[in-house]
Amino acid sequence: MAVAAICRPFSAVLRLAGAASSRLTRHVLQKETAKVERIPPCALLHASFPLRGLEEFFDDPKNWGETEVKSGDSWTVEQLRGKSNEDLHKLWYVLLKERNMLLTVEQEAKRQALPMPSPERLEKVEKSMERMDQVIQEREDALRLLQTGQEKEWPGEWRYDYLGRVIWYTFREWPIPWHLNSKHNRKRFYFLKNVERFNRLRLEKYLTEQYKEKKRKINRQRKLLKKFPHLAQKSQS
Repeated sequence: MAVAAICRPFSAVLRLAGAASSRLTRHVLQKETAKVERIPPCALLHASFPLRGLEEFFDDPKNWGETEVKSGDSWTVEQLRGKSNEDLHKLWYVLLKERNMLLTVEQEAKRQALPMPSPERLEKVEKSMERMDQVIQEREDALRLLQTGQEKEWPGEWRYDYLGRVIWYTFREWPIPWHLNSKHNRKRFYFLKNVERFNRLRLEKYLTEQYKEKKRKINRQRKLLKKFPHLAQKSQS
């Protein structure tokens, strides 16, 4: 009983101290939460049309039933070179969606046994995508030449094969040294003297084919000028 009487005042003091500290903590928390700025609700930004699904695989309904659809010219290499990498990335997906839509239109025209309206649109889109690949490859090659000095994507060098042709040999890592590698030692990066005659014949054949192709092109132009003389007069004027 005596111990309980002694401890009762201490427990009352501790209870009062705990209540005071809890009130102080609650007051501090309320003051700190009042300083916190509330962030308004936000949504992800997207540029796609709302409520559009498989409709994007089909042409504009205004063009349905038309035999000709107006379209612009394909992108040239000069125009694409002036674009930034971000613009090329966006333009690639625009062309990709356009190509998928035109392929759907082409397949639907085949199913109905009807001619595709303005089929040259698909060719323009494919040419634009090929030229974009060319521009991106040019930038990658220029960056690689600036950083590493390598002409190709994988390091290597120009060498002769056993037929005297100039080839690009790509360097590779081998698990064993080159002088112990029988597979590597079987490769020949030189040609014998008796191959030089065939190299000259191959070069002669290549130049002859180029000359014949040039002559065929000139003869074709002459035939067209004879067949359509009014076009020749317009071109000269």
